[in-house]
Amino acid sequence: MEMKRLGATGPMVSRFGFGTMSLLTSQSPADAAKLVHKALDAGINLIDTADIYDNGAVEKALGEVLAGRRDKVVLATKVGLPMHGDLNQSGGSRRWIMQAVDDSLRRLKTDYIDLYQLHRPDPRTPVEETVAAFDALIRAGKIRHAGSSVFPPELLVQSQWAAEKLGATAFASEQSPYSILVRGIERSVLPVCQQYGMGLLAWSPLNGGWLTGKYRRGAPAPEGSRAASGNPFVRADDAAKLDATEALTAIAETAGLSLMQMSLAWTLEHPGVTATLLGPRTAEQLDQLLSADGITLDTETLDAIDAVVAPGEYVDPRNAGWAWPGLAKDQRRSQRG
Repeated sequence: MEMKRLGATGPMVSRFGFGTMSLLTSQSPADAAKLVHKALDAGINLIDTADIYDNGAVEKALGEVLAGRRDKVVLATKVGLPMHGDLNQSGGSRRWIMQAVDDSLRRLKTDYIDLYQLHRPDPRTPVEETVAAFDALIRAGKIRHAGSSVFPPELLVQSQWAAEKLGATAFASEQSPYSILVRGIERSVLPVCQQYGMGLLAWSPLNGGWLTGKYRRGAPAPEGSRAASGNPFVRADDAAKLDATEALTAIAETAGLSLMQMSLAWTLEHPGVTATLLGPRTAEQLDQLLSADGITLDTETLDAIDAVVAPGEYVDPRNAGWAWPGLAKDQRRSQRG
């Protein structure tokens, strides 16, 4: 599998990474272990997880699975979302980061984390405090690189300025939702990452299953799909996405590809994208996803895709992943007694 450097100074990572949010959702730990080994055997060396995934259970499972293969893996995890629903076990404060990293290291059964990412922006904590805490972990040898997840461009710039001001190590990467249906990061996040030499890890490249073609006009959501589970961000009756996926399916057929193959290959066409994270639940799904490996799209196909979803646009803005708290109603209006 093709490799690319993560940012200006990071490790070489496979263009497709293994995302583990659903690793234990529908299979036993033994089957999950087989799936991880299958991904590694296929050439994937980037594994991305988070402390909050099943409240630490996924990190713990990975610690068991990676025994004996740890030195061949670029292991990324995240901190920041509330563990066990406890707000005191969340955020980007030095207090929590210093505790959380030791918890993750213990669960992962490793001495270091290759990429430690703040899972979501934390408006309660100055970005300087977060950058300084990550820098301290780098100096202590507990992490190799730090990164962000779903940061808006202004916070990416602030984090870089904070590192320069403090003489600290800057964030090496950003992780953002990116797919044909979710192109908002092309406006500013990707250009900012390129300007500062940051890598970009793309998540949800199939937009919750929409770009597999599983949701069809007039048909109920397939059993076991995100829409069937009641996920408010994935509605099988979304007219705009139905229109888009029908048009995109026709483009894929013209190119001799499945919609899924075209959609995954498309995410890697942007020069600012380092890797795309896949989230298979079964070995069969992994095989299907990896069928996109090595596919490049010609100019005609790329132009046709742009005509369906314009560069920099969201078909559904709710898929952006994070919104400033200042947009909330109680922050936009004066309080009345």
